[in-house]
Amino acid sequence: MSLLNHTISQQALDAPAEAFVELAGVGKQFGAVRALSDVDLRITAGRMTSVLGHNGAGKSTLIRIIAGLVKPSAGRVRIAGDAEDKLSPRHALSLGIRCVFQELSLCDSLTVYENTRVLHPNLTGRRWRNRSRALIQQSLDTIFPGHDIDVNELVGRLSIGRRQMIEIARAFTVTDVPVRLVILDEPTSALDAKAANQLMQFTRRVRQEGCSCLFVSHRLREILDYTDDIVVMRDGRVTDTIVMGPNVSASILVEKMGAVHDEAPLQAGSPTRKADGRSVVDITGSNGSIPFRATKGEIVGLSGLAGQGQRELLLQVLSATQRLDSHCKVTGKAAYVAGDRQSEGLFPLWTVAENLSIGSLSKVCRLGVISLRRERTLAERWRAALSIRAPRVAYPIRLLSGGNQQKVLVARAFASEPDVVLFDDPMRGVDVNTKTELYGQVRRLADSGCTFLWYTTEIAELWNCDRVYILRNGRITEEIPRHALSEERVISASFERT
Repeated sequence: MSLLNHTISQQALDAPAEAFVELAGVGKQFGAVRALSDVDLRITAGRMTSVLGHNGAGKSTLIRIIAGLVKPSAGRVRIAGDAEDKLSPRHALSLGIRCVFQELSLCDSLTVYENTRVLHPNLTGRRWRNRSRALIQQSLDTIFPGHDIDVNELVGRLSIGRRQMIEIARAFTVTDVPVRLVILDEPTSALDAKAANQLMQFTRRVRQEGCSCLFVSHRLREILDYTDDIVVMRDGRVTDTIVMGPNVSASILVEKMGAVHDEAPLQAGSPTRKADGRSVVDITGSNGSIPFRATKGEIVGLSGLAGQGQRELLLQVLSATQRLDSHCKVTGKAAYVAGDRQSEGLFPLWTVAENLSIGSLSKVCRLGVISLRRERTLAERWRAALSIRAPRVAYPIRLLSGGNQQKVLVARAFASEPDVVLFDDPMRGVDVNTKTELYGQVRRLADSGCTFLWYTTEIAELWNCDRVYILRNGRITEEIPRHALSEERVISASFERT
């Protein structure tokens, strides 16, 4: 029996029948901002509890309290039946609580196996490297069979999808304390369809052995297919608790969250928008790759398994605007929206206004000096346009929810009035309501002549596109017109044919 399976099996023998985590009347105040108010929550051994709500609903604060990263301002937290008045991250780990946060916590300058040791300081002695390699290798092989991750590789050299796989696999590694609860905050947001399915199937297996999961996802299909209990949050409060059953549907969950419906993505079979026809982006095909072309006002999707060259294609287009690539021709100005906002998008010590206006310095500067009035006016305009939830534009961006941070990055790109917008999976980890608002903004800009190149790991988002290119091994292998687009065709084109 493997180390991972052995420890989880032992956990099943020790798992209590009562709730492993219980919150009663928990509240949290950050200055004048009330993040949580009177929250009750029970997480039972062997069950998956999903927390559902829009960005800013209080989900992140809730899971940080359970992880010991944030202390509640009010209420009681009990873990394994004991009151925890001074819960800390170290103490949470000793209780068997592990976290996979949406914003990854891996050290880029360390290897995969060295990052594993960070979680297990008891890996000491002359052979700790071999033990750490074996530990993370076994976990990766168990959760993501067929992966291609080298545990000796520096994490900073890996794609965000592979880093997400490592973060997940590390959370399930065990040396001394068994895993009793794993907090999964948008764990599939950076994974391709295959890896996401492998993870969700694995959560079923570990729950059968007694491990609990606290799951946060904006992919309603995952919640409907794998969850036992659903907690709906809105404005820092728990508004509903649902036990999964045959009568629970996506429409019911959307209704309980209070989401809007008027800007839903285009549906299969609806008329394709009319593009201008003038070419804006042209990439000469090479090494067997299909030539790439995007016209004025067109929304072009990029798909395929994660890490197959989609990001590289977007960066190639961005470089071509500086005349740095002879194989790619771009007409006009391009703006890039990163999906990995922490590493490539945000200036975390800046305000919302400063983060938003940095892409439009020519609009906010006067005689080479930034006009605070112009900066504030620009930021206020786009805060209203994208419904960015911030008390004021001078508010620190690091205090916003992940979805609202992502809105600021999208607003930065839109405010620069580009001819081409490059989307590098920008809706990753964004809630349904926010997505539908952004879909509407994309359509309006496309109708006014802006071209979008949109890489997404969510097949459902491809319905927003006029055409879709599939990439495999760094090459464009198939072009799918919108009228022929289907999930089956995208998946089939993403894999090698033997």
